Amino acid sequence: MANNVNYLRLSITDRCNLRCFYCIPGGKWEKLPATEILRYEEMLHLARVAVAQGLRKIRVTGGEPLVRRGVVDFIHGLHQVPGLQEVCLTTNGVLLGDLAPALYAAGLRHLNLSLDTMKRARYRELTGSDNFQEVRASLEKAASLGFSPIKINCVVLKDLNDGELWDFVRLARERPFQVRFIEFMPAVDRGKWTRHFLPMAEVRRRLAGLGPGEPVAPAADAGPARIFRFPGFLGELGFISTISEHHCHACNRLRLTAAGYLRPCLFGAEALDLKGPLRRGATDAALGEIFQEARRRKVAVRDDFLPGWSMVSIGG
Repeated sequence: MANNVNYLRLSITDRCNLRCFYCIPGGKWEKLPATEILRYEEMLHLARVAVAQGLRKIRVTGGEPLVRRGVVDFIHGLHQVPGLQEVCLTTNGVLLGDLAPALYAAGLRHLNLSLDTMKRARYRELTGSDNFQEVRASLEKAASLGFSPIKINCVVLKDLNDGELWDFVRLARERPFQVRFIEFMPAVDRGKWTRHFLPMAEVRRRLAGLGPGEPVAPAADAGPARIFRFPGFLGELGFISTISEHHCHACNRLRLTAAGYLRPCLFGAEALDLKGPLRRGATDAALGEIFQEARRRKVAVRDDFLPGWSMVSIGG
């Protein structure tokens, strides 16, 4: 288990400009005081330690990372970390249009954009905002600048957006995007999750008309998506079955929250404090041992899902 961990999801803020109901229990959360959030120079320090411990890929997340001031300079700083092979960004796209040129100039190429519907009214329903047009414009802006790969993350929600599956398929057919269908995770109340959870096997059944597709071999630092190419498509389709088919045995990632806690597992309660030792002047060797301990605490299968915590606070 420990040897394949090479990917760090780094949350730089617990703030977000959307209120997606599948992310935040009750539509609200207790925000951290600014002093409790890691400073950029602290994050860059920990990034260097992480790379020294064998991590090769960092994905910048939030909250919504683009709401934090100075994010472009931070992305540039990550690209200067010796030995770091890939820097990625996950964003809801609301602010991406304005920042995309500067992010591209900072060296960023790999984008994941969250988009759960192609309909403006449904977007308002799912996110609590009317930013659908801005997000679609941001997607086009990123594509025109040459960002690649661009991955579209769609959380599939029964009786809400599952009637749009073929619309997203069409997007992958017509554009060179990787569209990834993702299972709804139990980060909200159990009743809401039960009502709207759709297993990925059912998604695949509904898309059976596509044929089996050609599996794409994952990169060594790839996440859990199963990726397929289909004849005539400019893009690809991915399927992420976090709940119905555990991929814990193959998980290669750790998560560092904006508050400075290193989580071996998204669903587990364990979190190792990095901020405290860092601010008390711990050596890089001591900080590196915390990364190694997080590796050792990863387990083969997780069953202790913890509904009620907010994805916005953890970093997804």
